[in-house]
Amino acid sequence: MLVVDDSRAQRRILAMSLQRWGYLVTEAATGEEALRLAREAPFDIVLSDWVMPGMSGLEFCKAFRALPHESYGYFIMLTSKSEKGEVADGLDGGADDFLTKPVSADELHARLRAGQRILGMQAELVEKNRLIRSTLDELQKLYDSLDRDLIEARRLQQTLVRDRHHDFGRGAAAILMKPSGHVGGDLAGFFEISARRVALYSVDVSGHGVASALMTARLAGVLSGASPDQNIALTGGLDGQRDAWPPEMVAARFNRMMLEEIQVDQYFTMAYAEVDLVSGRVQLVQAGHPHPLILRAGGPIERLGAGGLPIGLLPNVAFQRIEAQLAPGDRLFLVSDGVTECPTPEGEELGDDGLTRILQANAALDSPALLEALVWNLNAHAGGGDFPDYVSGVLFDYRGNVD
Repeated sequence: MLVVDDSRAQRRILAMSLQRWGYLVTEAATGEEALRLAREAPFDIVLSDWVMPGMSGLEFCKAFRALPHESYGYFIMLTSKSEKGEVADGLDGGADDFLTKPVSADELHARLRAGQRILGMQAELVEKNRLIRSTLDELQKLYDSLDRDLIEARRLQQTLVRDRHHDFGRGAAAILMKPSGHVGGDLAGFFEISARRVALYSVDVSGHGVASALMTARLAGVLSGASPDQNIALTGGLDGQRDAWPPEMVAARFNRMMLEEIQVDQYFTMAYAEVDLVSGRVQLVQAGHPHPLILRAGGPIERLGAGGLPIGLLPNVAFQRIEAQLAPGDRLFLVSDGVTECPTPEGEELGDDGLTRILQANAALDSPALLEALVWNLNAHAGGGDFPDYVSGVLFDYRGNVD
């Protein structure tokens, strides 16, 4: 505690009372001396006379408040002034309380106890703020670590589809995989069933983040053409040659795998198609995914399917096979809802009609260029920046007989 008074007798009277109550007291005869002492060490309580030669108590109070101390100092002004305007000046200058001289020992003791309660609350608040800062620092470290992991996970997710374009002779497939600002659950790809049959798929796992990315990685493993023995769609066939389950059976096998083997609170939507490269016949299944589209060579765009249920929600779902016919020059497009549900800054989704308009406007482009144009148009529709969801799909050009 710091006691400031130009009267040595007044200082000694106050100091003796304060020491009797257990306070450690430092004395100063002038405002200048008190300010020097306050610069050297913080004081939790200051008792200062208002009227002193040189620096007044009010001037000292203002200078005391300007010192760069972290802890708060409770400032009591001792004065014979009683005018409300002067008291207001003192409060504006930083004083916390006033005592009228001559000072009553009981009143001083009571005011000091009140000051100590305030200092105690302030110290408690400082400690809580320190704990909050410490916790926020730890959370920031965890966030930075998680953010680095998510960035790496997004990079790894991109490697799940290494072959973005493949020519099958009578047809060619191009993959669209445009990430959003976070790790997602989209997957698109293709694999050969036999010399004349090709499988195409577009998958979207529910949710975002690491759990969705891990599920996507698992699904990529069971739809890989590089590991036919692990591919859930392939079967050895009666003659020992590679064959495949019909699309509706592929969806049913996935549904059983999700509910009986994986057993997690996730589901996914899927469009899975099988194309006969010789005849142009298409068999596909739509499981809660956006409508597959056929871009006819003459310009019209056809939507296939009626929606269907997602995979992994209900047991014993009967998925329906959809059949279509491709002619040379036609294209089959399996696309995720990151395209159809892409919003404007005002929240208006692109929708099936908006996607149709973009595809028709860019129909003269080859498939890789068409997919690039689609991304540009979506970016303009969304107002720039990251897409809110992955934009993905597979576009298949059917050439037919090229002999």
